[in-house]
Amino acid sequence: MTDIVTKAVRSRMMSGIRGINTRPEIRIRQLLHKEGFRFRLHTSHLPGKPDIILPRFQAVVFVHGCFWHGHECHLFKWPQTRRTFWKEKITGNRKRDEEVFSMLASDGWRIMVIWECALKGPNRLKNGFLVSQLVQWLRSRKKYFELTLNGNGL
Repeated sequence: MTDIVTKAVRSRMMSGIRGINTRPEIRIRQLLHKEGFRFRLHTSHLPGKPDIILPRFQAVVFVHGCFWHGHECHLFKWPQTRRTFWKEKITGNRKRDEEVFSMLASDGWRIMVIWECALKGPNRLKNGFLVSQLVQWLRSRKKYFELTLNGNGL
């Protein structure tokens, strides 16, 4: 199946996708800040440049886009064009995530991943639930927590 837009238009569209300061990321930052939490952003001295770093809690938060990180949810669908390219790209992202998480964990950091599907669409998780899950995890001793649309922490 061919692309419905020209190569130039697709290139312009893809270049507009940001890697930092995305709407889902800003939403999480606002919720944390409103609850009194202070944090750092995108610190390059940590592996993977986490989206949010909470040094006081020895915790980092990654806000992952479901497409770019290959999350098996309703927002992820394998592209029909350039299949080999996308398979390598998304598989590489997943592998890199595992390596980064392993390095952070070995350095004593606790890791939370919040998936885009939990923050987007009409069925997204409500702010109150998000805040309670974030705060509960930060105050716990859990090393890893994952927040998805169904709200389950893994």
